[in-house]
Amino acid sequence: MSLPEGVQRREFDGEEVLATRGEPVYGEPVVEGWRRWDASRSKLGATFAHGLDTGLSGGDGVLYLGAANGTTVSHVADFAGPTYAVEFAPRPVRDLLGVAEDRGNLFPLLKDARKPETYAHVVESRLDAIVQDVATRGQADVALANRQFLADDGRFVGAIKARSEDVTREPEAVFEDVLERLREGYEVLSTDRLEPHHDDHLAVVATPK
Repeated sequence: MSLPEGVQRREFDGEEVLATRGEPVYGEPVVEGWRRWDASRSKLGATFAHGLDTGLSGGDGVLYLGAANGTTVSHVADFAGPTYAVEFAPRPVRDLLGVAEDRGNLFPLLKDARKPETYAHVVESRLDAIVQDVATRGQADVALANRQFLADDGRFVGAIKARSEDVTREPEAVFEDVLERLREGYEVLSTDRLEPHHDDHLAVVATPK
């Protein structure tokens, strides 16, 4: 598996795990400037840990949808270029602003990822990547609505949360429905379940059609 430049496997307490270089954010261990990237707290971290080829590269321009309080997007900003972090809830955005103080390339946006027209004037077009981690029904719709920001050869890297779509159905059935909808605007390159790090989640790597 090829990791982006700026993401390495480093040893922490005798265990080799993912790490990025940057200021600590959530109490993670730091060794020689490298922050441990806890895959159990990060769907993207788990995606890397599971060996998926995301196509992400160091210096990429990234739109991160569902940034929450900045746990994962802080790692993304450590290796990426301009990183636009969209989060709907005001409380996490306050934390996100604190994370951005140490990262000049991280731009928090208090916006709804389902309404990209509200931040289209801020976010660059033809970005290298969209990373999506939203807990809402209609996750494929969010990905399709934000496809406009991706370069033709860009990558979508997302985590589908089955329970956010429908708690009454089996996750596999939910995943199939979401992927079918996603294929209306993307070519799905690879998928993988994220257990044991995250139950009922499916990692997806895709490129725009």
